[in-house]
Amino acid sequence: MNGKDVPRAHDAPTPQGWAEFMKTGWAPSPLDGVVATPALAYTKARRAKLSAQFPGVRLVIPAGSFKTRSNDTDYRFRAHSAYLWLTGITASDAVPDSVLVLEPTANGHESLLFIHPRSNRDTDEFYRSARHGEFWVGRRMTLEETETKYGITVRQVDDLVKFLDSEIDTYVLRGEDSDVDSAVKDRKKKDPELAQWLSQARLIKDSFEIAEMQAAVDSTNLGFADMVRVFPAATATKRGERIIEAAFFGRARIEGNELGYDSIVASGSHACILHWIRNDGDVTPGDLILIDAGVEMDSHYTADITRTLPINGKFTEAQRKIYMLVYEAQRAGYAAIKPGAKFADINRASQEVLAKGLEEMGVLPISAEESMQPDSGLHRRWTVHGVSHMLGMDVHDCAQARKDQYLEGTLEAGMILTVEPGLYIHPDDLLFPAEYRGIGVRIEDDVLVTETGCRVLSSGLPSHPDEIEVWMSNLKN
Repeated sequence: MNGKDVPRAHDAPTPQGWAEFMKTGWAPSPLDGVVATPALAYTKARRAKLSAQFPGVRLVIPAGSFKTRSNDTDYRFRAHSAYLWLTGITASDAVPDSVLVLEPTANGHESLLFIHPRSNRDTDEFYRSARHGEFWVGRRMTLEETETKYGITVRQVDDLVKFLDSEIDTYVLRGEDSDVDSAVKDRKKKDPELAQWLSQARLIKDSFEIAEMQAAVDSTNLGFADMVRVFPAATATKRGERIIEAAFFGRARIEGNELGYDSIVASGSHACILHWIRNDGDVTPGDLILIDAGVEMDSHYTADITRTLPINGKFTEAQRKIYMLVYEAQRAGYAAIKPGAKFADINRASQEVLAKGLEEMGVLPISAEESMQPDSGLHRRWTVHGVSHMLGMDVHDCAQARKDQYLEGTLEAGMILTVEPGLYIHPDDLLFPAEYRGIGVRIEDDVLVTETGCRVLSSGLPSHPDEIEVWMSNLKN
């Protein structure tokens, strides 16, 4: 499969005497206490839904492989979200180049998981393989241990290409595993249907997913508190944005698996750069700092929260005025969320508040009503992004769902999404008075659609400016 070991220029030779010696003197080392994952019932139900959607068809969902960072060094492995959703495999158990196959049967499908199991001591892989060997990357589970924990029949991945060598109708989640793509070459017409279904099926979260999302949010809230505590160090250090970024990364690794995405730590006018991830700016008292960050749990569910905070703990009059306009726009977005409403209603509700506020400030050259027309949108000079996106295993979740299911879709209970209006007044924007230039504000929270409306999962993190000032003061003291 992908990711086979390639000799490296700096690898030392393996003398025969050493190779023979390494085979001897090893005690058995099974994992004790392996039990079924709490996600087991949920993953079985997810695979059953997939099976019912594609009767009689072999379905192949690869985990993906390593991605090269530089020469022969790789990024930390993160499996494809559809594979994780269907198997429940956690970050510490995910093995590169694994593949889930749903093999058609008379009654539906049999789930088969092809993995690269642990390196036994009867080969030299355990000490020679920098990609798979236990001495290099740590112990993986055996086939039997994986079956016990994840409730799927498990096979050796080396057998997969031969297994796929048949004329059975097969749909593949393509672009994740080149060996799988090559093994199933001539049956591509229906593949997009599989990718699309795997996205839309994740739009509505089950109770396990909702609990994991709440855990991700709660961990992220702790990370924001960690960041505020290092503001004094950040203001005293060149490129202080990185002090703050590092504080959050530490929390993400302690509480979960990783960052859900590269953190945005944008001080001063950097807040006007929507995807500012260089995080190399100074942190100056008197400025605002926009922080967009999320913890990804071991289950791979991630939060996505933004707060715009006064570095010295107090908003100026100009900062507060822009902030409150964004705050009220977010409240309008919340009010638009309920089952049966359109996803687009959230954006429109928030945008109406922003447009009206810009009109009242005298910077919008037409009325807010005119600006809200589809062929106008002049207010978007200061708010160029959408207000909401789906959230789950991916920070921008369910991205391959059809337009009528997502962007033009109807909200249903169990969906989790963000509400994140923003206003960004660049330093060179002469349409705004000088005291507002360089102010960027975004407020983003994670929201569950309920049977009667919505629940803000991240409500435990203050967002009103008065509450923020008190919270920051308490943290510093």
